[in-house]
Amino acid sequence: MMGRGETVMKYLLLVYHNEESFGQMSEATRKSMLAESIQLCHQLHDKGQYVHASPLQPVATATVVRTRDGKRSVTDGPFIETREQLAGYFLIDATNVDEAIDIAGRIPGARIGAVEVRPLREISGLPGE
Repeated sequence: MMGRGETVMKYLLLVYHNEESFGQMSEATRKSMLAESIQLCHQLHDKGQYVHASPLQPVATATVVRTRDGKRSVTDGPFIETREQLAGYFLIDATNVDEAIDIAGRIPGARIGAVEVRPLREISGLPGE
């Protein structure tokens, strides 16, 4: 559990990897990586650090919405073509960026792609506060 009196921040760990390469891995490997991610979520939960996590549907299912001068445009597909796509995320509580980086390094996706560590900005006035 997180210690009392420790300052806790939320961090979003964005998991990127090459969707096509991931799809070419054996089903057993993909299932093993998912099981490892779920196990990590349980470990984080036991320490009071788990907030939420989820893989994302393939990038082909994405829809991009832009509003310019009051007009909305909707485009199917990813925002931009890149070598690696956003594959999922972990939302965690950590006492500092070093702890968040340590957790990011334990995410299986870090072995086949990259995990971006981003602290969340605290703002007031949101629902549930």
